[in-house]
Amino acid sequence: MSLRRCFLALLLVGFWGRSVAAIDDYTLGPDSQVQTGVPNGEVTKYSWTSQIFPGTVRDYWVYVPKQYDPARPACVMVFQDGAGYVNPEGNWRAPVVFDNLIHKKELPVTIGIFINPGVVPATSDNALARFNRSFEYDGLGDRYVRFLLEEILPEVGKKYNLAKDGNSRAIAGSSSGAICAFTAAWERPEEFTRVFSTIGTYVGLRGGNDYPTLIRKTEAKPIRVFLQDGSNDNNGYGGNWFLANQEMLSALEFSGYDVKNVWGDGAHNSKHGGAILPDALRWLWRDYPAPIRPGGPSRQLLANLLVPGEGWQLVGQGYKFTEGPATNSKGEVFFTDIPNSRIHKIGLDGKVSIFKEDTGSANGLMFGPDGKLYACQNGRKRIVAYDLEGKETVVAEGLESNDLAITHKGEIYVSDPPNKQVWFINSKGEKRIVDSGIARPNGVLLTPDQSLLIVADSAGQMVYSFQIQPDGSLAHKQPYFHLHLADTATQSGADGMTVDAQGLLYVTSQVGLQICDQAGRVNAIISKPQRASLSNAVFGGPALDELYVTNGDKVYKRKTKAKGVLSFQAPVKPTTPRL
Repeated sequence: MSLRRCFLALLLVGFWGRSVAAIDDYTLGPDSQVQTGVPNGEVTKYSWTSQIFPGTVRDYWVYVPKQYDPARPACVMVFQDGAGYVNPEGNWRAPVVFDNLIHKKELPVTIGIFINPGVVPATSDNALARFNRSFEYDGLGDRYVRFLLEEILPEVGKKYNLAKDGNSRAIAGSSSGAICAFTAAWERPEEFTRVFSTIGTYVGLRGGNDYPTLIRKTEAKPIRVFLQDGSNDNNGYGGNWFLANQEMLSALEFSGYDVKNVWGDGAHNSKHGGAILPDALRWLWRDYPAPIRPGGPSRQLLANLLVPGEGWQLVGQGYKFTEGPATNSKGEVFFTDIPNSRIHKIGLDGKVSIFKEDTGSANGLMFGPDGKLYACQNGRKRIVAYDLEGKETVVAEGLESNDLAITHKGEIYVSDPPNKQVWFINSKGEKRIVDSGIARPNGVLLTPDQSLLIVADSAGQMVYSFQIQPDGSLAHKQPYFHLHLADTATQSGADGMTVDAQGLLYVTSQVGLQICDQAGRVNAIISKPQRASLSNAVFGGPALDELYVTNGDKVYKRKTKAKGVLSFQAPVKPTTPRL
């Protein structure tokens, strides 16, 4: 915004802190006008009937620049509400802008895909069509990006050679189309890394108001974001659009994203966005093909836990379903492959070997103070222990089991999801039920000081906390740790857990590895290495500073600044948390 415009906008701010009028006189510059000597691309209209959005039909347009060479993959940019962007007399005139910028080599050779929202046609003249725009655009989750990746891009790719890497793809939208664009990149940063958002609807229509919180907590993703909004944008039942966009900017900056903003005095329209489209495209595509990485320092909790440049590393793959990681006193990690009824060992050299075959579909594992590896052998309805040579001893029989926790005294807590129970097994092998009623008790874990037992409820949102009594019984049950849910989910999918020496709790869930402080609040979320089920986590390695996760058919690890604790060793009292 010019100094004059900034000054006038400030004059128009009323006593109550909101703009009472708008200059809103933005005009298109030369890059949005047809220029002599600039080759013109071709725009072709198509229609599409979707399977991901059943019953919907829509128009879409494909822009192909004159410089397109079928022998070379072209970059891709997707626009929501496509009709407005391809209109040669409208505020956007995106094909004209593409022509000019590509000609000046300020934009790579890029194919534009301009898509309208879907409509389910009315069944008669006396019926109303179902308009899918808010459902497709405002909703969180990966449904819309799957529509792009599984339907539209493959269809366009039949005719044109499209780049398939996220670094060569951008996505844009205005209003609800803007949050749709951001959601696509948020859900699939490996598929879309550049986002142009104007007058974005990051308010409480379908959960978009959650984004600033999620951005602050979640490990930063390789996304570059350009935000535009005006001080006279909407202020309605879902929230204040301008304030929401400022919250987005603050969150993105907080988490170290490569983000640029342009605020103006406009209302909820495309005048300002259209005027800055050329500059926004230049900024989004600058330095291409250099990959995008989060820029600047991050103030996330994760900055204190994760080692810069140390991402997830593949440890092993080719299993059917991995679970139950447990660490011995050396730092070696053992895990189960439940369908194959095997236990594997990860040596300190990183090599994976088979420790035990025919484990009775063993699930959760944990080492005890006797050095033995204890296992939930649910296929045979018992708890067993293995010595270093893999010799099996039965500890307890006649119980369903999923996961277990073992104290430094050798006492065992076992989750029993089908029967909604938690068992206690004393050092003599005597078992009894110590809790019932959790919808699906899954992971069980001791706090570092071993005064509390934590139980994950995979069928709910909360993780439970109990105080352990001298006789092993549980008291003062509370649904204590409040987890984030995936969009449309009613269950967190909370599964296995681990804890570090600071008392931070790491909970595997549908949305990733959620890290809670001792007060029960999610402070951070580490994204899953792959989209498969994230079933469990543990600290391993010689210094207990390597975080291992079982993730579908694979096992991963990453170096951290945190350090785990082993419950079979002496209890460790963490520092008192900030309340």
